[in-house]
Amino acid sequence: MIVSDLKDVNAPSGDRIDRLVAEHRPGHGLARAFYHDQDIYARDLERVFRRHWHCIAHESVIPNANDFELFRIADEQVILTRHADGSIHALLNVCRHRGAEVCTKDKGNARVFVCPYHAWTYSNDGALRAARLMPKEFRREDHGLKKLHVRVVEGLVFISFAPVPLDFTEVEHLLHATCGQYGWANARVAHRESYAINANWKLAVENYVECYHCGPAHPEYSQTHALEQPLHMIEAMNQAMEQRTCALGIEVGSGNHWQTSENGKEAIHAFRYALYEGVKSGSEDGAAVAPLMGRFADFDGGVTSIHLGGTTFLVCYPDHGMIYRFIPKTAETCEMELIWLVDGKAEAGRDYDLDRLTWLWRVTTDEDKAIIEHTARGVRSHYFEPGPIAPMEQNELRYIDWYLDEISRA
Repeated sequence: MIVSDLKDVNAPSGDRIDRLVAEHRPGHGLARAFYHDQDIYARDLERVFRRHWHCIAHESVIPNANDFELFRIADEQVILTRHADGSIHALLNVCRHRGAEVCTKDKGNARVFVCPYHAWTYSNDGALRAARLMPKEFRREDHGLKKLHVRVVEGLVFISFAPVPLDFTEVEHLLHATCGQYGWANARVAHRESYAINANWKLAVENYVECYHCGPAHPEYSQTHALEQPLHMIEAMNQAMEQRTCALGIEVGSGNHWQTSENGKEAIHAFRYALYEGVKSGSEDGAAVAPLMGRFADFDGGVTSIHLGGTTFLVCYPDHGMIYRFIPKTAETCEMELIWLVDGKAEAGRDYDLDRLTWLWRVTTDEDKAIIEHTARGVRSHYFEPGPIAPMEQNELRYIDWYLDEISRA
C-alpha cells in the first residue's frame, strides 16, 4: 500500500498540495492529508473561506438599531452590527492602531466600540471617530475598521472576505425563488445551537451533503424523510409533492448553479424532495411544529434544500426553517451551528413548543457529530485509503470535485 501524503515531506507545501490534488483518484474520497495537513488547511482558508460567500446569521439576531454580535471563523473575528440608519455592517475586530480587539463582548447594543488598549473609538459602521493624542495631520477617515462585503437576502446575512467578491446574482435570484416563498425575510430565530466537532471541517460537510448514511445512522430522520432512499425510487412521491405545491398556488424554485469560481460566480444548488405520506414537517412524529410561513396556506409534504458556497446549507419546511453553518477552527476541529427559524410573529409557548420544534435536528446532529468524529479518528490512520463513492453519494462526489478545483485555483 502507498500512503501518498507521506511522500516528499520536505517538498514546498504548494508543490506537495498540487501533487496530492493531481493524484486524486476520480470517483473516490479524499486522501488522508486533506483532513489533517496544516498546509492544506491554510490553503482551505485562503481559497475557500476567503474567496466564497458565507451565511453568518439571520438579520433578526440584531433586530434593533446599534445591536451587534461577534462571530468567529478560524482566526478571524467579525462584528455584525446594525447601524442607527438600519444598515448592516460586518467589521473585522482588529484595531487599526496596534491590532487589539475593539469588541470585547459577544453581543449587545453599542453605538461605538472603544479599543481597550489606547481608546481609539469607532462607530458601529466602522468609521474611526476618535484617536486620542494623534498628530494634527493624522486622517481619521483613512483608519476605520476594515469592512467585509455584506449581502442581505430574504433575511439571511452573507459576508465575503474577498477583496472582489464572487458575483452573487444567481444566488440572490434562487434564494428569492426558494426562501422567499417560505417567508424567511419575515422570519425570526427561534433557537441556535453550536456543536464542537473534533474533525476537519470537510468531514462535517461531506457527511451533510449525502444521505447514503441516513438509513443506518438516522432512524428518526428516515421515518419521515424520503431522501433516505435513492432519488429514482421516490420520483413518484416527488411528482405528487410538486402537484400539491402548485395546487397551493406556489411555485418553489429549484436550480443547479453549482459551479467553481473560475467564472467569478458563487455556487448554489436548490432541490426539492418529498416527505413520506401524511408527514407535514421535520418533527418527531411528522406533525406540524409551528405556524405556517410565507405563502404556504397548507402543508405540501415537501422539503426544499439549498447548498450554497461550500459552507452554507439551508432547509425549508412550510412551518420552520433551518440554517446549517460549517465553521473551521483548526486543521482537525470545526464547529456546526444550527439555526431554527419560525414566522416572525410566532411566540414560543403560545405558537410552538421549543423542544418539539428542535427535536429532530438535535437528535440527528448528535448522531452526525458521533459519526463524523468516528470517521476523523479512522482517517488519521496511516493505513487509511479512500474508497469509491456510492451512487447515493452523488452530492459528495460533486462537492469533492468542486473543492479540489477551488484549492487548485490561486
